[in-house]
Amino acid sequence: MSKVIDRYCFGADIGGTTIKLGMFTPGGDIVNKWEIPTRTEDRGEHILEDIADSIKSEMEERKLTRDNIIGVGAGAPGPVDKDGVIYRAVNLGWGVMNMQQELFRLLKLPVRAANDANVAALGEMWKGGGEGFKDLVVVTLGTGVGGGVIIDGKVITGSLGGGGEIGHIHINDNETEICGCGNRGCLEQYTSATGIVRLAGRRLKADNMASRIREGELTAKTVFDAVKEGDLLAMEIAEQFGEFLGKGLATVAAVTNPEVFVIGGGVSKAGPILLEYIQKYYKEYVFHASRDARFKLATLGNDAGIYGAAKLVLE
Repeated sequence: MSKVIDRYCFGADIGGTTIKLGMFTPGGDIVNKWEIPTRTEDRGEHILEDIADSIKSEMEERKLTRDNIIGVGAGAPGPVDKDGVIYRAVNLGWGVMNMQQELFRLLKLPVRAANDANVAALGEMWKGGGEGFKDLVVVTLGTGVGGGVIIDGKVITGSLGGGGEIGHIHINDNETEICGCGNRGCLEQYTSATGIVRLAGRRLKADNMASRIREGELTAKTVFDAVKEGDLLAMEIAEQFGEFLGKGLATVAAVTNPEVFVIGGGVSKAGPILLEYIQKYYKEYVFHASRDARFKLATLGNDAGIYGAAKLVLE
């Protein structure tokens, strides 16, 4: 009788400062997680080598062979197509490159690659706020606004990996400032952490209405902390935020008809009150077939990427 060997998979979430790595069982139990620095010098040419070396070291330490490893998944900040080709990752210094093939060359293990926001969405569906659902939209509200659309359990990537770029839905014809993508009036300009600060700054300049957010550092957190304390000016800003995001997600729902929206990223730490402002306007603008979509907070935090990357190779 042949011996049954233990099998594992790895997930890598490549960020501009650090690379998060995780080792998982096929059932989604995390065995270990760690980080290594992202070396962006020399146009990021060492990044995949560093990932491969780190995974090999973990295998050696645990006395694992390639027979023990199902595969390695990786998420990166840029459009990634179905073949693992990334079309520029500015934060990493990468141009167009088949990261899937390159990582396979270095590891000689099955490899899957995808956009980092899509990978985080997959992680939340597998073991996070979207667990139990197959049709969902995950929205990450951080420095920017990322998104991942999952239909029938599969991430929608689009032809060149640009699917799910929720943050760049055009939402305001009157915007004069330029978004990081080069356009004007993108959803990201009002609903990211920096977008909320933009809304707050504009509102504070409009008049001298008293508010605790006039004191100290102005951040998305201080705005929502003030909302929780009943600060009227902060509540006006939250209403603006909610209208922008609610309207944007109603647009997304008209195309995807999800069961649930999972809201993550640093801004989501404001908690359930955040969802109240979004849902209020979502229900006002949404097509009736999607009116009952649920709203939930993401639960995996910074680990969503490694969970989702590992899940890539289990599909």
